Amino acid sequence: MSTNTPVGTAARPLRIAVVGSGPAGVYAADILTKSEAVKSGELTVSIDLFDRYPAPYGLIRYGVAPDHPRIKGIVNALHKVLDRGDIRFFGNVDYGTDLSLEDLRTHYDAVIFATGAIKDADLNIPGIELEGSYGGADFVSWYDGHPDVSREWPLDAKEIAVIGNGNVALDVARMLSKHADDLLVSEIPDNVYAGLKSSPVTDVHVFGRRGPAQVKFTPLELRELSHSKDVDIILYAEDFEFDAESDRQIQSNNQTKTMVGTLTNWIAEQPEDLSELTASRRLHLHFLHSPVEVYGDNTGEAGAPGRVAGIKFERTELDGTGRARGTGEVVDYPVQAVYRAIGYFGSSLPEVEFDHSKGVVPNDGGRVLDSSGAHVPGIYATGWIKRGPVGLIGHTKGDALETVTYLLEDRANLPLAAAPAPGAVVELLENRGVQYTSWEGWLALDAHERSLGEKFSADAGTDGLVRERVKVVPREDMVQISRDGVAAEV
Repeated sequence: MSTNTPVGTAARPLRIAVVGSGPAGVYAADILTKSEAVKSGELTVSIDLFDRYPAPYGLIRYGVAPDHPRIKGIVNALHKVLDRGDIRFFGNVDYGTDLSLEDLRTHYDAVIFATGAIKDADLNIPGIELEGSYGGADFVSWYDGHPDVSREWPLDAKEIAVIGNGNVALDVARMLSKHADDLLVSEIPDNVYAGLKSSPVTDVHVFGRRGPAQVKFTPLELRELSHSKDVDIILYAEDFEFDAESDRQIQSNNQTKTMVGTLTNWIAEQPEDLSELTASRRLHLHFLHSPVEVYGDNTGEAGAPGRVAGIKFERTELDGTGRARGTGEVVDYPVQAVYRAIGYFGSSLPEVEFDHSKGVVPNDGGRVLDSSGAHVPGIYATGWIKRGPVGLIGHTKGDALETVTYLLEDRANLPLAAAPAPGAVVELLENRGVQYTSWEGWLALDAHERSLGEKFSADAGTDGLVRERVKVVPREDMVQISRDGVAAEV
């Protein structure tokens, strides 16, 4: 494809599509607009941001527990970027259905995929498929009001096991153990509040394969556990093992030192007689446990295992290098539900090469590769779909910078769009009947959700309870409110 107008000039800006409006996508778009080439006037860019959901922010809206106040700061930063007006937002547009790779190549000089990871990583142990065994990511999607998941969730277990020692595992455990009324100040959807309110849970057990010095959560997430009202945290002395590598990590890493210090303080303050603990719910933290089998209650047809009745672990020990090895000792915990929270896993993208073993798009520093390992001209990736679900949100900025740097280095050799006019893609979507949403539409939906929170607070009339917002969950409602352009009557 070719054009007679130089790319990157005022008459013909470099047209870039970013697929995914979570932090990875927004950071990439922002970095492009602030690049030295743009600031110096050497280059102009035109950026469109697409998302399959009607609202922006990706995993910030649909992957972070609603009681995380620090996330508001990240949302505010993303809002400022998109509210400037130099990046267009198209929500409710599904790549692979509403737009193909050919469509994007026709309308844009380069495409950056920032689609993240939303599925649960597999845990291949017997019984993991039993009724009552769930993916942590699926549970997160439910309590965050994801528009594409059921609005119902089976919360009928008194004793629950959560497998994993990362932030998602702690979020899942905290949401399961926390009293629903204490979540009303957050943006929790009404159906989620109702579900959690009826939960009979008494004990939530969190299991990690290695020791306290090897946990993958962060100090803030750990400390938040102690903020839950009427929930006792219980630890076990036999789980506190430290090898030479643990000692090295504690001495050299302030984060590890802080977390180990917090855990050891908690167990030191814990009464020897656990019957002295009086909370109605208990959150147990276990280390040095490797899951072996989930077993059922044998209530299924024809001798089938039925639903979850318990889980078995092999006790582990540290080997001196911070790794865990089995001891042969098997322990059994009777539970009625199991949540695996051992990580997220990326989903393949139509017409783009995918590494099914790693859950990422093969790439070299963000340059997407084909099956032969060659860079596909004009196609890039950033965020978790590029590097896997590792690191914190802050790491996404550096990741986006790397991808954008390569894109700008390649710009002289990009395959040029045949339909580079900004209005062409709008016409395409409208001709296909795609009910896309805009940034102005999101502002209307945002105002509507906030008004729902204000109405609830006014109606409650007790204890000064203020809800910042109540999330709208059904996709069709989100689209209607957004496309109407005004907040629906509350």
